[in-house]
Amino acid sequence: MRRYLSTLLLLACTTLLSSALYAAQPIKTLLITGQDGSHYWKGASQGIEKILENSGLFEVDMLITPDFGEDINRFEPNFKGYNLVIINYGGATWKESVRKAFEKYVSDGGGVVVLHSSIIPMEDWPAYNEMTGLGAWNGRDERWGPFVYWKDGQYVYDYSPGYAGYHGLQHETIIDTRAPGHPIMQGLPPRWKHFKDEIYTKLRGPGRNMEILATIEENGRHEPIMWTVRYGKGRVFVDVLGHCGNDPEMIYSILCTGFQVTLLRGAEWAATGNVTQPAPKDFPLEDTYTLRPEFKAPFHAY
Repeated sequence: MRRYLSTLLLLACTTLLSSALYAAQPIKTLLITGQDGSHYWKGASQGIEKILENSGLFEVDMLITPDFGEDINRFEPNFKGYNLVIINYGGATWKESVRKAFEKYVSDGGGVVVLHSSIIPMEDWPAYNEMTGLGAWNGRDERWGPFVYWKDGQYVYDYSPGYAGYHGLQHETIIDTRAPGHPIMQGLPPRWKHFKDEIYTKLRGPGRNMEILATIEENGRHEPIMWTVRYGKGRVFVDVLGHCGNDPEMIYSILCTGFQVTLLRGAEWAATGNVTQPAPKDFPLEDTYTLRPEFKAPFHAY
């Protein structure tokens, strides 16, 4: 009995020590935001920051670019010391020295998360197009790469001419998991309901080193909504959900539990290559969405 109790005590101490070490070493994260005339980037970025920090896994520094009409060349982020960069940005292309520093950061193994309208800007930066895999609007056409979508269990690369980017009215939608074995999606339902959002379709781009994680059905096609890209040694997670309108009351899409959980899992995977977070009990089902209005898991989630 004494040996049994000693073993339990040792295991408990080991678990507590591991937890303490992990808590003492959160994932250092740089959130880049600003310059987005079609979206309430302040509310969205504040929500994203809360989602990440409330999980206990991330320590977030938010960096806001110069505003429209101001000199983007004053934007000089330092990527060193960060395990993860999150981009929630829709504005002018960064200056060359920043672009080169970011390319090196990612190719050397840095993690990146690209959210919603962040696939639209900087179309004149080839490496950014490679990192995001797919993009939309801003003059993108067949010169940027094929349309990419999912059909009969396979990727379709459509090289027909035409401009990229379309979305209809915001609505609830069913999301289909396409890579259930990927760490980000592992343990989540094969189909789940996402709350009201602006759904991007007709995406096109290089599409290289890309894995589609989830799709939605719009206009007769299964369009990618979440995917990963490998860029050098770096990992990129792209999620085009998460629209926030141009007033503070329109942040409902990021209240969705499905958005918050996949963001957290995608961010951890991009930074570390692994996902330690179990599938929560409050995750949406095919016929039911759930919300986390406090930007954190409720007490009964795990």
